[in-house]
Amino acid sequence: MGKLVRDGIPDLIRRTGGDPEVSVLDDDAYRQALQAKLAEEAGELAEAAGEEVAEELADLLEVLRAIADVHGHSWRHVEQVADAKRARRGAFAARLYLH
Repeated sequence: MGKLVRDGIPDLIRRTGGDPEVSVLDDDAYRQALQAKLAEEAGELAEAAGEEVAEELADLLEVLRAIADVHGHSWRHVEQVADAKRARRGAFAARLYLH
């Protein structure tokens, strides 16, 4: 079973003597792989502690950027939408939990 990896991973494997089997996904398979990667990275973030949190957030951010791109949105546009939504509804800074 394979998984979506960062662009530089196959070269890293080759440099350490490995022979990775790699294919390029079509649009539908890529979108599915991104969704799976999103769940994988979110799970890893939930388990992270200390400096690992920043590493996992960086991985999650990269997946989110790729998802935005595949759906035709620039990251800048996503940030603008987030800013507008924050202005209308607030953020999560107050730690409010609705029962």
